[in-house]
Amino acid sequence: MADSELKASNLDLPDWYPDWARQLAELYFSGNSCFFILHGNVNDLIPCEGKDGTVFVGLGSFLGEYLFGRWEIVLQHNLSKGLQALAGQDAERHQEMMRELTGLFGHFRNWSRQPDDILLTLDQMIERYLVEADPEKRKRLAVVFDYGQYLVPPGDPAQTSGTIAARIVRFLDWARNPYIRRVNMAFCLVCENLSEVNDRLVQSPYVATVDVPMPDESARRRFVETKADSIGDSKGDDKLTSLQLITNSNGLSLLSLEQLLSQAARTKGVSSRQFRHLKKTAIERQCGGFLEFVEPKHTLDLVVGHEAGCRRLRQDAQLISQGNSDAAPMGYLICGPVGTGKTFLAECYAGSIGIPCVKLKNFRSKYVGESEGNLQRVLTVLRSLGPVIVIIDEADAALGDRNQGGDSGTSGRVFSMIAQQMGDTRYRGRIMWMLLTCRPDLLPIDLKRQGRAEVHIPLFYPDNEPEIRKMFKVMGRKNDVAIDLDNITLDARHQELSGADIESVVLTARRIALVDGRKTVTKEDIEKSLGEFIPSAQGLEKDMQEIAAVLECTQMDFLNAEWREVLESEGGRSQLQQQLTKMRRLVEQL
Repeated sequence: MADSELKASNLDLPDWYPDWARQLAELYFSGNSCFFILHGNVNDLIPCEGKDGTVFVGLGSFLGEYLFGRWEIVLQHNLSKGLQALAGQDAERHQEMMRELTGLFGHFRNWSRQPDDILLTLDQMIERYLVEADPEKRKRLAVVFDYGQYLVPPGDPAQTSGTIAARIVRFLDWARNPYIRRVNMAFCLVCENLSEVNDRLVQSPYVATVDVPMPDESARRRFVETKADSIGDSKGDDKLTSLQLITNSNGLSLLSLEQLLSQAARTKGVSSRQFRHLKKTAIERQCGGFLEFVEPKHTLDLVVGHEAGCRRLRQDAQLISQGNSDAAPMGYLICGPVGTGKTFLAECYAGSIGIPCVKLKNFRSKYVGESEGNLQRVLTVLRSLGPVIVIIDEADAALGDRNQGGDSGTSGRVFSMIAQQMGDTRYRGRIMWMLLTCRPDLLPIDLKRQGRAEVHIPLFYPDNEPEIRKMFKVMGRKNDVAIDLDNITLDARHQELSGADIESVVLTARRIALVDGRKTVTKEDIEKSLGEFIPSAQGLEKDMQEIAAVLECTQMDFLNAEWREVLESEGGRSQLQQQLTKMRRLVEQL
């Protein structure tokens, strides 16, 4: 039987194999590639069906005992331990591998741990098997390189050292060698993020990249059912059942879920409050601290003004709650002058819809490739966590632009990764992006187009006395301060206050009361706070931000009557564009 026929005949995989393993096998058996880069959730457990039922093993054990379990030689290498036989619990198979390796390397105590020495010897082993004329005597060889990012790290080709360059060239030679691809040899480079591996290897047409995803509901169910004894059976005391744990543990790795079940074993069950805290901690740890969970304390009922915008958000929340996520937008752009409550509105929307809400923190690093790796780690968790709301504050600064320079192209690659994820319609209704900015004119049009941040909601300062009085009361409720405004006079100067200004006035009034030894805020405290408050003098910048928000609006009823009249007038939009351009020039000159 020819080698190609031998490969094709081996594509009989068990039903329980994960999808990524099937993808790898299909790529290998089709002859497209013999060199694979495994990335993503590579440090997690993998459910496997054995003689004793379901067992959970690491990636290396899965490759050595199951995927390449019938191959004569399976080796594992990392910089710490050097080269080892990967045979699992099969002692006879392990001894056979060690005999073969001893013939090449000598006694195992004398094996070099220097990666370049090992790669040279592997090269000799490959050549030895390739020249073997008898296919029956030819060994099937698989090599797993753990922590591949340390073997072939990213870097500019001109600056890559000779040692690293030699490793890259050797791997590329193996990947494109037609004789290797015809026989049973495979190489797997394991890393957490593709951006941590040299681009020359990742982008080679002879190298296949395989994403190992976070565990799906089926894998989590098998894991929880295997560990069912850890979950308490108490009823009526807010303890989660197995089904609730399976359903709500999306976004968690099996290792994180194992820690949660260990906690449940100690407390004889886990409450919903404990679960939320443990899940929050586990996911933030999985993301390296680049995601911050937000637990909204308020709903859209607490938002003052912006009736049309709040109505649209309530409708979208209802659609998603009813399972009609295909009708939900991919994302929102919340814009407006400083102090109009953009972050507050986003958190209130998350509180109304009742799904997890996270804030994207600064993931950038000064090291080459690390920023992209941090972002890839975050996106991997978000894809499995959905439905989820992702809030990006100061989006114009956080997301950057494809044309930014001076950082070796990092900003452009980061921008491309986020834009690609935002436009992936497979996650419509599962990952909802909320971009918050007071300068939407600085945000690249690629992110603001339909299919990404589709709904643009402008926010404005309260513009009438009833709205201002209601804003005072809402800010009092938000900060647990009882306020009576019935006998307080609000003049024209107070109608220029932003929501943030009003909150500052309320907090100052409470401070005045506490300094006087009182817990109750009086009318005099509010009047004194109002009289002493000096609003920001940056009027030109605020006007510019307001005009920019008006021009970004995607729905006419989001605007108040004054701005609708301006836009509906002949040449109104073009006049606003010209006015914004002049304001930008003036602000830049200040």
